[in-house]
Amino acid sequence: MRPPVLYPLFAPITSLPGLGPRLGKLAERLTGPHVADILWHLPTGILDRANAPSIAEAPEGRIVTLTVRVDGHMPPVQRHRPYRVRCTDHTGEMELVFFHVKGDWLEKKLPQGAMVVVSGKVERFNGLLQMPHPDHFAPVEEGAPPQEVEAVYPLTGGLNPKPLRTAIQAALARAPDLEEWQDPAWLERQGWPTWKAALAGAHDPKGEKDVNPLSPLRQRLAYDELLANQLALALVRWHQRRLAGRATVGDGTLRTRIQAALPYQLTGAQAQALVEIDADMAQPERMLRLLQGDVGSGKTIVALMAMATAVEAGAQAALMAPTEILARQHAESLADLAETAGIRLALLTGRDKGKARQQVLDRLASGEIDILIGTHALFQEDVAFRDLALAIIDEQHKFGVHQRLALATKGRGVDTLVMTATPIPRTLTLTAYGDMDVSRLMEKPPGRKPVVTRAAAADRIEEVVERVAAAIKTGQRVYWVCPLVDESETVDLANATLRHATLMERLGGCVGLVHGKMKGAEKDAVMARFAAGELSVLVATTVIEVGVNVPEATIMVVEHAERFGLAQLHQLRGRVGRGERASACLLLYTAPLGETARARLDVMTSTEDGFIIAEKDLELRGAGEVLGTRQSGLPEFRMADITVHADLLATARDDASLMVARDPDLETPRGQALRVLLYLFQRDEAVKTLRSG
Repeated sequence: MRPPVLYPLFAPITSLPGLGPRLGKLAERLTGPHVADILWHLPTGILDRANAPSIAEAPEGRIVTLTVRVDGHMPPVQRHRPYRVRCTDHTGEMELVFFHVKGDWLEKKLPQGAMVVVSGKVERFNGLLQMPHPDHFAPVEEGAPPQEVEAVYPLTGGLNPKPLRTAIQAALARAPDLEEWQDPAWLERQGWPTWKAALAGAHDPKGEKDVNPLSPLRQRLAYDELLANQLALALVRWHQRRLAGRATVGDGTLRTRIQAALPYQLTGAQAQALVEIDADMAQPERMLRLLQGDVGSGKTIVALMAMATAVEAGAQAALMAPTEILARQHAESLADLAETAGIRLALLTGRDKGKARQQVLDRLASGEIDILIGTHALFQEDVAFRDLALAIIDEQHKFGVHQRLALATKGRGVDTLVMTATPIPRTLTLTAYGDMDVSRLMEKPPGRKPVVTRAAAADRIEEVVERVAAAIKTGQRVYWVCPLVDESETVDLANATLRHATLMERLGGCVGLVHGKMKGAEKDAVMARFAAGELSVLVATTVIEVGVNVPEATIMVVEHAERFGLAQLHQLRGRVGRGERASACLLLYTAPLGETARARLDVMTSTEDGFIIAEKDLELRGAGEVLGTRQSGLPEFRMADITVHADLLATARDDASLMVARDPDLETPRGQALRVLLYLFQRDEAVKTLRSG
């Protein structure tokens, strides 16, 4: 249960003054549904009206406060033209410019001949100084604007600064005095204010220094948020460790057979990861390990070896993938090795229905299936294992954090191994997987060819089509990726449907199309034809990003590459370079390129190391964008910025670990205050583990 002291902060945002039903909906979309959410919506800048020069001295592009005389009104002669008000002082003249405003209202507010105080940003247009839409204007006797320094907030269409500020001030008034949850010695050393004072100060900046993420006010709030995140992960981990586990040790017979059937030796990184996984599985505590490997680093074989250990110990294993394409591919790529080793492997997806599905469930329950590979279908209630000992979750960031624990409830003391082919920067690994041990595969298996990557302007597309035509004559296969499925009126981007049609005209019927709007069976059928060589070119949206394996594919063309994130481009490039032939990735961009887009393309053409790319991606885009937070299972921080507050994250991790070691049930006075912190940042799941523990 949420502590009553926090009830005012979890009232609906629409209960705040300034936000009626219409504006309330806009504010909710901008910040979130609760009063607390609007408190986390911090200013990104300030309006400084202390600058009060004359017209002649007013600096362009700056906000100024001027005392002027209204000399005349110039209503627009045509609709959609601005309304202008001419003003003067002893040094010169300027115009106030208004769009979509009623003239009679302005004449009352700014009567001709009156002395008025106006405030806003000034700019020069056709040699004349003007102030478009002043944010303050009033008669001289009413004086200067109410605040010399005013916070500037991110807004959304239809929501103006005034009602947002009114709502934020009301939310601050509702913020309760909470018991201090930070360590007193640490707090004193940092010289930080209390939580409530930091929040009030952040929303009432006195200068640029107060909106800097490294200001004491902002650092205090960022640390609170990071501490809530790290404490929640530490509690989940501690709880997992306390649950009864089991020691799973194999005799190596099945693994020896698998290794003998492999056409290559395991890399040093793969062997090391297996040593770490084996050691975890042999312990009586539950394993909770993340296996991070770059595209093509050989995670799937490591997974099979770990599952073989469970089977050798007389138990079962499960491998869960985020899509049917990926689940089927895992099943196909592992089937021969499993059969050679004498392991009984089966596939279960949402598409399996009726008798066929029941047959798999019956064999699973009786223990006739050793390894089950599937999608979300494995979560379903009627899926029962005889004895599940190891759960492996592939592409974890496509699942929620708690889903990775759900599969473990299908057995007794189940070990969990999570895999991702999306290299994640170390700081983000802490925020998302701080409850896990980490193994990293930093080498590529022998035989993986480097992929030559080039960036080219989109106006060279004819050359690209000619090169593709020549390549497919020699038996090569080509991926052609577009950002949109169909034409959009709002964004002029290459779309998959149109590109498919134009390539069909040039290259004939060897061109297929795959996108996210197609049904699973349709997608799989096209993918199967491409893999079998019936199709030479596959036009696709990013559905092919993760895990698709066609060794004959040697060319990857990405249109509008400037619109993709670095991690996405790297994943796409990983679809080629999987066979014997040299491979190439061509990134087509539309000029002119922004600074960030150019930097992204430079990184892609200079390195294939996914971990370097991930760190650069974090640097360029900030934590919120990397992997696309919403669907990634990564926490979304509102006040902390991982790129700026990385050192605070490390401290928060140590603080949380120490706290859980000393007071795992959070019963001391500081522990009680930390419980409130967890609820404040909606980490309720962690508090539930305390009660259920």
